[in-house]
Amino acid sequence: MTTLMTAVLTELTAAIRTELGAASNAEERAQRVAAALAPFLRHADLLPSAQLEPDPLRYRQHLLHAEPDGSFSVVALVWLPGQTTSVHDHTSWCVVGTYLGAEEETVYRLAVEADRAVLVPVGTTVHPAGAVTYVTPPGDIHRVRNATTEKTVSIHVYGVDVSLSGTSIRRTYDQPVLTAG
Repeated sequence: MTTLMTAVLTELTAAIRTELGAASNAEERAQRVAAALAPFLRHADLLPSAQLEPDPLRYRQHLLHAEPDGSFSVVALVWLPGQTTSVHDHTSWCVVGTYLGAEEETVYRLAVEADRAVLVPVGTTVHPAGAVTYVTPPGDIHRVRNATTEKTVSIHVYGVDVSLSGTSIRRTYDQPVLTAG
């Protein structure tokens, strides 16, 4: 399935397809797709204007491409200031490239303290425009938010067909977050 594809998006999906064909495991897939995505983030015409539209209530997901064999999907996430995800993990590898603005990612680990499950922050990183990162399950618990006062747009490549599942999120976490104190 393909939505409104620019010539640059068509080139990007071809590059992803090539890199996936050369990879032998999830970690290598994510690394190769991250390297393929990076140069495309500099193209001003990567996304059609309709794919840059936000939602005033929550971050908005625009499906750009779902590979017919289900091996990957390309999604644009559009974030207004203050919009955030829940703490979550993924069903598959995921590559994220920041196209406009900056995303802040906080990584967590699940722990047990006083006989209850808690989330322990491991670190927070701001990914500015042009930055590319990736996660590979398991152990990919994180929260992402718009780290700017402007609209932020990121390109996500998932190793799953999100046109069928609607998301690549495996689980959300509502455990308390352990704070230093």
